[in-house]
Amino acid sequence: MKKRMRQALADREPPAPARAGADAWPLSEPFRVGGVEIPNRVVQAPLAGIANWPFRLQAQRHGAGLAVSEMIASMGVAHGNQRTVDMLEVDPREGLTAIQVFGASPDAMASAARAAEAAGACMVDINMGCPVHKVCKTGAGSSLLGDPELAERVVAAMVDAVSIPVTVKMRRGLTPDEARPVDFARRMEDAGASAIAFHPRAAAEEYRGQADHTITTRVVEAVDIPVVASGDITTAERARAVHEETGCAAVMIGRAALGNPWIFHAMATGEPSRRPALDGVIEELCSFALDQRRVLGDRRAMHVLRKFYPWYLAGEPVDQGTVADLLRIDDLDTVLDRLRGLATGDPLATVPGLN
Repeated sequence: MKKRMRQALADREPPAPARAGADAWPLSEPFRVGGVEIPNRVVQAPLAGIANWPFRLQAQRHGAGLAVSEMIASMGVAHGNQRTVDMLEVDPREGLTAIQVFGASPDAMASAARAAEAAGACMVDINMGCPVHKVCKTGAGSSLLGDPELAERVVAAMVDAVSIPVTVKMRRGLTPDEARPVDFARRMEDAGASAIAFHPRAAAEEYRGQADHTITTRVVEAVDIPVVASGDITTAERARAVHEETGCAAVMIGRAALGNPWIFHAMATGEPSRRPALDGVIEELCSFALDQRRVLGDRRAMHVLRKFYPWYLAGEPVDQGTVADLLRIDDLDTVLDRLRGLATGDPLATVPGLN
């Protein structure tokens, strides 16, 4: 993640403005998944451990046409695990939100799909891309790429269980040599999937190398349902290029938005980034932190937010020692005071013991 984030941070640059007339920004146009119309072609990715409702709400506020939840364990939902069930929460202020679930039991996945629909999701997504061992060893995530018959049963069971669209997020295959992404995508479409989000790396590659979107093009050409392109899309110009080169319906943005929610507006409009000066960045971070407190409580929010301080402050006029200090603070109110001090040019004024 650190290497990928360094690249994403290096790619933070304002894109060229959208041009008028026949060459207007193509990602600003709506598209449909099943019966759901999405107002633009920029989708916030289902980042594990990150994409709870505060993150999704922020992405939507900044321009994402569709937001997708972090992956949620279907077995935890089926068995009524309270922490897992709480992850289904969709805030009333959210716009179009999909809930992503993972699992290998058609019955449990159907149950989770019904719970997602009841929670207010506009569609339910199936994780068939996660390469992490603790997910794959259960037969879920990218393991389903190696068992297309089971994957078909999972999709069909979920389609039968709900009235909202069922979508699939997949990689090209388990390994580059074994990958049959076109065949697999067609099988998902035949099973009833309304759209596919496609990442062209194999599970064994994790995030090494570059995403080869010529493979995405082959998948787009093979199916009649929308394909959302995912992988190494870190600037608005790159988003436009992938959209035009592959013919995909939309693009999915993950790590490029970490600490930089303003990228959604740039990608959805083609306008220069609206990322503000330091005081505006800190205002956004503090608002985000307060939403995390509401959903997670102070202790868990502090754990999650430690990922975000370096992401938001990268490239800002803040020295690394100050960022390191933020990571050591255990009280959220103290962190908020410290951040507000940075915004006013007096970073230590309200933080006893750190002078």
